[in-house]
Amino acid sequence: MARGARRSAWTAAACASVVLGLCAWARGTLDVPWIAASVAALALGGFVGGLFRTRIRAAPEASAHARHSVAEALLANIPDPVILVDRRAVVIEVNPAARALLPALKLRHPLSFALRAPDVLDGIEEVLRTGAPLKTLYATRVPTERAFEVQIGALPMPDGPAGGQPNVVLFLRDLTSARRLEAMRVDFVANASHELRTPLASLLGFIETLQGPARNDAPARERFLAIMKTQAHRMTRLIDDLLSLSRIELREHVPPTKPVDLARIAREMVETQSPLARERGVEVTFEADGVHPMPGERDELLRVVENLVENAVKYGGRGGRVAVSVARLVELPPRRARIVLAVRDEGPGIAPEHIPRLTERFYRVDVASSRDQGGTGLGLAIVKHIVNRHRGRLVIESAPGAGTTVRVSFPEFVMEPGNAAETAGR
Repeated sequence: MARGARRSAWTAAACASVVLGLCAWARGTLDVPWIAASVAALALGGFVGGLFRTRIRAAPEASAHARHSVAEALLANIPDPVILVDRRAVVIEVNPAARALLPALKLRHPLSFALRAPDVLDGIEEVLRTGAPLKTLYATRVPTERAFEVQIGALPMPDGPAGGQPNVVLFLRDLTSARRLEAMRVDFVANASHELRTPLASLLGFIETLQGPARNDAPARERFLAIMKTQAHRMTRLIDDLLSLSRIELREHVPPTKPVDLARIAREMVETQSPLARERGVEVTFEADGVHPMPGERDELLRVVENLVENAVKYGGRGGRVAVSVARLVELPPRRARIVLAVRDEGPGIAPEHIPRLTERFYRVDVASSRDQGGTGLGLAIVKHIVNRHRGRLVIESAPGAGTTVRVSFPEFVMEPGNAAETAGR
């Protein structure tokens, strides 16, 4: 392009000089000074044209660079994952959301190295073959279950190095929240209709008794009203726990990022549970050294500690001891630090066949004892989903006659220069 621009400049200057020379010859004014001036004009025109050829060549490059910058800015501000691959399914460009979803994504590497989904890879080939866009589904199960609708389309590249052949763009739309919301509605109706049936039947029976045979029996009326109050409170707790569990499940795929001190949270909750422990004659001890930061949601972590300590106090037996501790543990390998919360009681323990099912909704080892203690059967299910959201691990160790130990471990918050003050303030 530069060579063509230079040739055009010299040609234009020569033509102009010839035309001016012909005009001078026709008028009879052509002489040596005029010829010298024409040659000088020819040289000057060619030189000036050569200077402007750089601008002519640089303008498209500057325009292409500006378009590339705008495209990068657009990709960075799209909240859903976007991936651009070439005809060989090699990654050309990705946005931050795609890197967060697929940490193994690398530029100039095949997409299959990071995204092992046959439906998606086959869809890329079909789009390249037919040119028509298509949609498919992609699901992940680690660290949490998520679902995406993948929209695959051909992206024409007229200025690309492949001679204008199209690349392929993948747009992943997150369906996790919508699916969890639908599942939450179904589960809430099923669980509520099942668990509320017993207390409602009790309330209706007592109301009919008070309206009939016990209408004028004051002692029976007081006793029945006390039972009705207990059942009403149980229904309230049940509905609150169901709503809490539904809200937690709805956000389970979004991990927290702000740092909190788990030791401080555990200490506060142990102090809150002290009246219940004194009422049951249980001694609760707490042990933690220093600050133990982790990425978390304060209210949800309070719920974890509350449920574990309350279970230990209620089912650990009167006159027993409950030990709560928070410590830092370094795993070998890969030498990653984790924050471990442990709650141990000296109760009767749990048989091995029950342990795998303890985190199921409404599963109880002893139904009568659980209801007498005011339990809803949802406490450990709530703990499990909160731990999953915080990318933690829940381990329950127990044996008949040997007490129970519940350990929850979370990834440690990696301290950065700008986060020190924020963590200290929490």
